[in-house]
Amino acid sequence: MRALFTTGIKSNPIDWRDVPAPLIHASTDALVKPIAVAACDLDRSIVNGHSPFPGEFMLGHEFTAEIIDLGEEVVGLSPGDTVIVSFQPSCGICTRCGQGYSSVCRTVPNGSMYGIGKTGGDWSGAITDLVRVPWASFNLLKIPKGIDPVSIASGSDNLADGLRGVDGPLQRRPGASVLITGSGSIPLYAVVCARHLGAESITLASKDPFALAVGERLGVQCLPVDVWPKHFRSHDITIDCTNDVQGLAAVIASTAPYGECTSSSIFFGESIPVPMFNMNMKGIHFHTGRVNSASQLTRILDLVGNGLDPELIQPAHHLMSDAIDALLSEPFSRKVILTHA
Repeated sequence: MRALFTTGIKSNPIDWRDVPAPLIHASTDALVKPIAVAACDLDRSIVNGHSPFPGEFMLGHEFTAEIIDLGEEVVGLSPGDTVIVSFQPSCGICTRCGQGYSSVCRTVPNGSMYGIGKTGGDWSGAITDLVRVPWASFNLLKIPKGIDPVSIASGSDNLADGLRGVDGPLQRRPGASVLITGSGSIPLYAVVCARHLGAESITLASKDPFALAVGERLGVQCLPVDVWPKHFRSHDITIDCTNDVQGLAAVIASTAPYGECTSSSIFFGESIPVPMFNMNMKGIHFHTGRVNSASQLTRILDLVGNGLDPELIQPAHHLMSDAIDALLSEPFSRKVILTHA
């Protein structure tokens, strides 16, 4: 079967290669055929050469799929089911998974995920024909009828990441003001989720013209940024997706007293200064870390089933066979979703 690989070659960063089809290794495994694969913001950075992951590896980790085969111990699922797939293989039975912290499952190496090679535990990628999913009863969730599996291809990662920055905070502060910053699909998903969950006001600050154009069409206040300022006006809930030290500082400084700030930025290998005195004086609650994918799948499907529309971020739909051109040509903030037909 074919799979999309990174090459390590700047002039030709991704290419198709032939690989052996996966097999069921354990009675808790499943084999699934991807229906739709969404390009994560991290994937776009990898393709553009802005990540430190070594070697050549299969790409893709946000996806929905059809179950092809199941190990004998998998329960609640059947071949032919359409499912959303957690991008982080996790066991579902360790203490951390039981507490909802599936991103730090004790059974797999720290940072495990599909699509980043040895750094992620050497799992396969999703831009291919067939994927082995371990602990399938925990890492796969059947998609209810009426929900388009293509629209929620990003549900296990970037959509979930945008949601987590506003979901709990808006439950604790109904009608709060929200500041969302940065580029890529995560801030746009956060905008859609904040609107759906009833935020009083939403401000999107970004350097990316596409993100700002989508924000304007969604009816939120949009602030074009050339250089991140020292601060914006104060907001109850703030989200940092800037991947920039000055951007993070601006977001923290714009968080209201006892407000909640979530950072989805990835700072590869950097030591980041944090304004602890200001945060302490204001009582800011700061959240970071990877999204707990498997633990959030039910919430994602519930919200989408009740009207949250991921298509509002205006993703670009392309055929899987056109993945190379799509990933190299679409604007960074425009979500790319790949399908077989």
